[in-house]
Amino acid sequence: MTSPDRILRCKDVMALTGLSRSTLYAMMSEGKFPPSVKLSKRAVGWRAAVVQAWLDAR
Repeated sequence: MTSPDRILRCKDVMALTGLSRSTLYAMMSEGKFPPSVKLSKRAVGWRAAVVQAWLDAR
């Protein structure tokens, strides 16, 4: 399990969930996956605790 305050990048989230990049973003736009956190102008990430909670709820 990951640390709750860790930020996961897209590749980490894809490996953890088994979802593709396009599926992640499609699910985000439908409200079925937690939104990303903007890290910089061109980088986003997801809070590990939120992704883990989403996985546990599935």
